[in-house]
Amino acid sequence: MRAPVRGREAELAFIEDRLDSLARREGGIVRVEGPAGSGKTMILVEASASAKRRGMRVFHGGADPDDQFVPLAPLLEGLIAGEEPLPDAARLRDLAEEPGQRFWLLQELVDRLREAALGEPLLIVLDDLQWCDDLTLLTFHTLVARLSPHAIMWLVAVRSGSVPPVVRTTLDRIQRAGAHEVTLGPLADQAVTQIAEDVLGAVPDPDVLRVARRADGVPQLLVELLGGLRDEGVVTVDNGTARLSAGSLPNRAFPVRPLPSVVRRLDLLSDAARELVETAAVVGRPVTVGLLAELLDRSSAALITAVRESLDSDLLTERGDHLEFRHELIREALEADLPLSVRRSLRRQAEALMESTTPPVETLTPPVGGAEHDDRAAVDRLRTAAAELAATAPGSAADLSIRALELTAADAPERPTVIAETIPLLWQTGQRARARHLGASALSTGGLGPEDEARIRLGLARLSSEFDFSEAVRQARAGAALPGITAALRARLLALLCLNLSMSGANEATEQAVAEALETVEAAGDRAAEATIRVVDSIVSFHRMDWNEAFRQVDRAAELGIVPSAHVPEALWQGFLLNAAGRSAEALAVAEAAIRNARSMGHAAATRMWLMIRTRILLDAGRLMDARAEAEAASATTDELGRGNLADVTLSYTLMRVALHTGDQEAVRGYAADARRMRSDSAPLVRNMGSWMLALLADCEGRPGRAMAALDDVMEALAEKRVSPAGPVDPADAPVLVRMALRAGAHEQSALAVAVAERGAARNPDVTILAATAAHARGLHDNDFGQLLHAVRLYEDCPRPIARASALEDAGRKLAATRISEAVPYLDKALALYTQAGAERDVARVRRRLRAAGVRRRPSSAEYVKEWPELTASEVRVARLVAQGLTNLQVAERLSLSPHTVSSHLRRAFTKLDITSRTELARLVGARDSGE
Repeated sequence: MRAPVRGREAELAFIEDRLDSLARREGGIVRVEGPAGSGKTMILVEASASAKRRGMRVFHGGADPDDQFVPLAPLLEGLIAGEEPLPDAARLRDLAEEPGQRFWLLQELVDRLREAALGEPLLIVLDDLQWCDDLTLLTFHTLVARLSPHAIMWLVAVRSGSVPPVVRTTLDRIQRAGAHEVTLGPLADQAVTQIAEDVLGAVPDPDVLRVARRADGVPQLLVELLGGLRDEGVVTVDNGTARLSAGSLPNRAFPVRPLPSVVRRLDLLSDAARELVETAAVVGRPVTVGLLAELLDRSSAALITAVRESLDSDLLTERGDHLEFRHELIREALEADLPLSVRRSLRRQAEALMESTTPPVETLTPPVGGAEHDDRAAVDRLRTAAAELAATAPGSAADLSIRALELTAADAPERPTVIAETIPLLWQTGQRARARHLGASALSTGGLGPEDEARIRLGLARLSSEFDFSEAVRQARAGAALPGITAALRARLLALLCLNLSMSGANEATEQAVAEALETVEAAGDRAAEATIRVVDSIVSFHRMDWNEAFRQVDRAAELGIVPSAHVPEALWQGFLLNAAGRSAEALAVAEAAIRNARSMGHAAATRMWLMIRTRILLDAGRLMDARAEAEAASATTDELGRGNLADVTLSYTLMRVALHTGDQEAVRGYAADARRMRSDSAPLVRNMGSWMLALLADCEGRPGRAMAALDDVMEALAEKRVSPAGPVDPADAPVLVRMALRAGAHEQSALAVAVAERGAARNPDVTILAATAAHARGLHDNDFGQLLHAVRLYEDCPRPIARASALEDAGRKLAATRISEAVPYLDKALALYTQAGAERDVARVRRRLRAAGVRRRPSSAEYVKEWPELTASEVRVARLVAQGLTNLQVAERLSLSPHTVSSHLRRAFTKLDITSRTELARLVGARDSGE
């Protein structure tokens, strides 16, 4: 029989009232919050029982710290593995096991829950939200939002205090959605007395109650304490009264044995964290991390992970710059479980250290909750530690910097400086919105000194370099204009101003800004600022079509110590430049090395931006399916700040070009909205990219006149040398522009495109891609087979298979007018290259040309595997390896792809084959390969 719930009558009554509303088919959210052991789970159990008595359908799931790396397990436990699971639970389970199918899983869950709620009201319970994985939290929030009109009540429990940022975000979202809150505080004396009577089977006397009050009104600790006293014979019952046995004094240190809940939490800790907690228990008083480091013979920095783990376990808390146990009962229980000899030795060592005149090692993690504001010593220690960790462990550095900020009083003179230090750390670790809000709030309050304001604007400019080139320019310019700031800070702001002007495509403004900034940067002697200016010089040289100088400048920047994860936009330029020059393999190697480096150090911003660049490299390398998969995966990383400029000029463009080559008309039309939005951007580069995309879309629809109209501004700027002579986007697009202009009868624009392409080739005779595209453009404009043939030969030395295939196709088309038989080999080679790239639309067009020449070609083995006509070659390779039992990560390593790309290929294969699990795929592969 379940023990009655004591002291929570008001909370249960509130939930009963919400269940009454649910019975009237009014859904909603109730959040139960309280510290560990406060009875949250018991509240959920009582609510579930009440709902069942009312005839409601109940799904009950919960997270476990051991299962944090099993995506969706907490939610699916109740929905598909409970007493009354949703229909077709096996299919839902298969969808959940495959990352590529989780979009469909969400759709299925929405449909099934909606259908279920049409029958009887639903209560969905989710316990221990603080341990849920990111995917569970995202799915939970999405389900709540999409099912809000239905008769569904969501009842969730979360531990109070510090929770991971993603959990806090989820809590904020459901609060905005109207969630009701139930907070569990300490039990009143009457409830403590009732529980003591329940556990001991008798009315407790005053001495027993004095011992019971040591649990501080926490139900779980109270029950375990009293149960231990009972089982150890410390409490006896006489004439219906529970008393301490003879010899047991009321002030005795209880408990006499470990508490079960403490033992469970201790078992979840790593060896290092357990050792730290047990050592702190022996010290017997609040302790600094420095003292623990001395006792454990380690550095304070080496204890960061163990300290965080012990705090997350809710065994320890922070007060000032010390750690202490959440309850003295917990400390006593841990200490009592250690051998007496260990306790005595550690205590003597701790006392000697504390009495020593040598100051103890400083703690790295002063608290937030228990510390006094304006604790400057603690703030200084945190800031120093954050600065030391920033380059190698930005996640830990961000945590420390945030704690320093929380400990700094609002009117403290150093607060703006702490804000300026925190902003870049938040950005690097993926907390972009928080970083921007922090900086904007600081600027809006006013009263900042010039140096602090400039540093805050520097952080905002760096953050905006990814999202909004124009905003980055504004922040950097405003910061650099402030009077009285240091030369080094002004140099960095001016360098960042120049970088974002160059990235935005404002060429004339960039050159003027560089001229003005160079003296300041050189005088400051700041290597980071100088490296940035070198990159800007490289970009300017690129736009002038002096690519040799562009490479020299970027190499000089690298010599000055640019770190890809710390100076992201600058480092990205190297990858872009290599790719533009036709050195795709080198560009891909640089990108992959940077991604590994950024991931290993926890630089979320750098990882995200390099993933975007890699999609463009894959596109130009003719790996269309991989480029699409990578771009789709990278698109999923965008957040509330939106896609941003960098995503627009990489992801949107890549996805649109893939859709054009594959003939995905529905997707092509979908990118028109992106293109129109980009065309209205304030940054010239983004604006030009939007115009170019609209032109490509119009040309694809057979409207070349409209296509050229979309490029009016671009062509005008090109004629006036206000955009790169390479063309609006990429040097390999010069022939595309010429072909488009000729179809529209715009011969002047065609001639202009040819002229700028030839000018670029002449200025860079050792860059083969420029010579090839210039010859290709000239051959199209003059209808000259000799130039087209020259282009075909030059393309042989360039890793641009689609550009080469295009030249082969144009050469074959030219010959087909008079010498059909000679045209066929060129068209056949073009067909093979298009097929290898997965360019289905281009394949179909070349096949039509061959049929017009009287030649029919059967699909080659490279185009598709005979047994798998539904899939592309890339999808077949992934499917077969997955069918062998390899994980997505193993497949990615085998095929030199990213796990995101593998997941995308697999998702498309599942959709095309109408299957939902790896088991089905393995059976299908076996059947087809055996010829069944």
